[in-house]
Amino acid sequence: MWRPLLSKKWVRPAYPVSLLAGMTLACTTAHAQPVQQDDDVPHRDKVKGTARPDIKAKQPDTADAVSGKGGEEHLLVRGTGMNILHEPIGLGRMPEDIMHTPQTVNAVPQILMQQQNVKSLDEALRNVPGITASVGEGEGGMAGDQFLIRGFAAQNDIYENGLRDFGVYTRDSFDYDHISVIKGPSSEVFGNGTTGGAINIVTKVAHLGDSYSAQFSGGSGEYYRGTLDVNKQIGEASAIRITGMGNENNVVGRDNIYSHRWGLAPSIGFGLGRRTSFTLEYFHQSDNRIPDYGVPIVTKPGGTIGRPATEYGLNRHNWYGTNYDQDVSNVNMLTARLNSEISQHLTISDDLRGGLYDRYFSASQPGCDATCQKLFFTNPSAAQVNRRGHLGGPEPYQQNDWSVQNVFSARANFRTGFIRQQIIAGWDVEHIYDRRKNYAYNFNGQNGTRTDTTSLINPSHVQPGLLLGGFGQYQYDLVNLSGGAGRKLYKTGDATDVGAFFSEQMWLAPWFSIRGGFRWDHWDSHYSATEGATAADTRLSQQQNTINPTVSLMYTPSDNTMVYFNWARSTTPLGLYVTNSAEPLKSSTQGFKPEKASLYEIGVKQQFLHGRLGATASLFRLEKGNALMTDPSTGSVSSSSDSQRNQGVELSLSGQITRNWSLIGTYAYYDATTTGSLTPADIGKRIQYAPKNMATIWSTYTIAPDKPWNLTFGGGLTWRDSVWLDAANTARVPHTTEWDAMMSHMVGHRWRLALNGYNLANRLNYSNLFSDRATPSVGRTFLGSISFTY
Repeated sequence: MWRPLLSKKWVRPAYPVSLLAGMTLACTTAHAQPVQQDDDVPHRDKVKGTARPDIKAKQPDTADAVSGKGGEEHLLVRGTGMNILHEPIGLGRMPEDIMHTPQTVNAVPQILMQQQNVKSLDEALRNVPGITASVGEGEGGMAGDQFLIRGFAAQNDIYENGLRDFGVYTRDSFDYDHISVIKGPSSEVFGNGTTGGAINIVTKVAHLGDSYSAQFSGGSGEYYRGTLDVNKQIGEASAIRITGMGNENNVVGRDNIYSHRWGLAPSIGFGLGRRTSFTLEYFHQSDNRIPDYGVPIVTKPGGTIGRPATEYGLNRHNWYGTNYDQDVSNVNMLTARLNSEISQHLTISDDLRGGLYDRYFSASQPGCDATCQKLFFTNPSAAQVNRRGHLGGPEPYQQNDWSVQNVFSARANFRTGFIRQQIIAGWDVEHIYDRRKNYAYNFNGQNGTRTDTTSLINPSHVQPGLLLGGFGQYQYDLVNLSGGAGRKLYKTGDATDVGAFFSEQMWLAPWFSIRGGFRWDHWDSHYSATEGATAADTRLSQQQNTINPTVSLMYTPSDNTMVYFNWARSTTPLGLYVTNSAEPLKSSTQGFKPEKASLYEIGVKQQFLHGRLGATASLFRLEKGNALMTDPSTGSVSSSSDSQRNQGVELSLSGQITRNWSLIGTYAYYDATTTGSLTPADIGKRIQYAPKNMATIWSTYTIAPDKPWNLTFGGGLTWRDSVWLDAANTARVPHTTEWDAMMSHMVGHRWRLALNGYNLANRLNYSNLFSDRATPSVGRTFLGSISFTY
């Protein structure tokens, strides 16, 4: 049985293990404690990844070789490189690494984020096939991180260390250790939602040993960024860590777009490396940015398919907002995590998080109607964009939210005769509250028809006469909600979810196991629109009980091979998206049913080259019923009648081909189709936002890694096939092809100089997608960075 070698005081490598993956190095400290076996440290298969949280699954397959000489201690580290199969999922309810998880899981490891100089969750997830970004539609305007997985909404399926992050904001990556994307329905683990999958972020937390690192980046688009990461051991089994970030940047290729943000994430850990450990984390991020709703989709006269106007020569820099557009957010989260190995057979954990979110949001949504489109092709200078009418806003609003979630789980390992068993059970309780105060624009205080237009060809962000109603003062012209909420000053939503989960895995033979489990949830949600108008207030509520099961079969003939079958189901009840939906409920007379999705998947995971290289292949079929649709012209929720199916194949290869050559690549093919609808013409059409093909590759090679003239260089490709923007398949964006590159040089063992280039071909790509708009991606960008680690 493998056991990590721990001392009373950890010896930390001189620089991050992840940067030296696959290389063998000797790290020296002059005052290290003698290394000894510690009986308090659990075996690997008891609490995988918890004995040493700072290197987690990057632990070697054989014990570290430690020797002392001349008062110094040498620690030999063997990393596993980019082989994502060694990455843990990062939560007690899924205790295995990716290799032993019977489902498609893509990971973005720390080394990849460092090499690419990743700065946000969105940038990190570009390495994962099947994920597209959308800012959201309709009255409410969502924005923030709004992802789709395999074409299905995942805006409520972002987690940190297994707890849901309810906030609507753009997430910076300064405190990320690694990211896992679990593909397909996972409600048995995460609760309601997860039709396309779940995104779980594992954060940087306090660890034993001392380390100090910082990085400064600067480059194109007036980009300036600094990060700091300090870890200090303060006792035999305790440590404190602080990570911080400051960032200012414009966006190359887009006018008037910027982000000014800063963040701080301290953590303190007790009982590290012991049977019982406790970690307390705090996270704060403040952001002041300009929302970008892109360019309109236009249809050429005589044509039937709409495309972004930039495909017909419109300047990609054009931004159609006003000087009132703003997205200001403040996020605060406090998380406490307790893990205790009661015995070699029983481990319990309890995770508790409270969150406070406040946000002021105002954005312009450019609409180009039939007249605008005709003029664009015949008399471009006369074409006018309506910034405030085609979707009814969004009008400005102040959003204040709070949330609390507690997850308790217990994991038991035991034998019944010759059958080895593992049971995971627990409960999950969460509550979320959302309060929005609406404001409205008017023109010099005059009620009536609003006219907020600008030139499609030469837009101006200055709109004469446009006034914003002051805080505390209700203004008219608030948009009607189709659900009958009327013109109201306040919109309030809340929801409580009480869930219980249970799963059991039985090894009928050392090479074959079966796992079955379920989760029961009671969902209770409320919505109201009150005050500020003559129409009656609207109050809606609902309660739903859901059960989501899963069954998996696993064939593991060796430590390097797993063949599996997985069936899972998920449920998305009405009112699930409390914080990022303007209309979460309908009245009971409208007969809306929750969305339900089922996954059928068969796959294989294989390791090569003594675990340095990992490969996965899976075939899946995802069926979704009662799909909630959003009307592209009004933003209202339509009938839940559509049935959708996405089936395909996903492949990945990651790790080290040679000592100095690393590679990570993915490919996905999706056959995504609407199989049933109240709109007969939509049947057989492709699901919106779901590309047919996606692929990513990133590779680096290091020359003379142990020499003063060392050099690491590499790069990669991100490719996404064209996608439809609507259910009727009448609007489309072309494929995305982006070439990126990097090179770096180590000065000694502690300082690193790097240069990254993005979209080197300066190709016109599209990132955030909408039903009738698309946002051009960042143009050619170069960032230089200098960093050190002690």
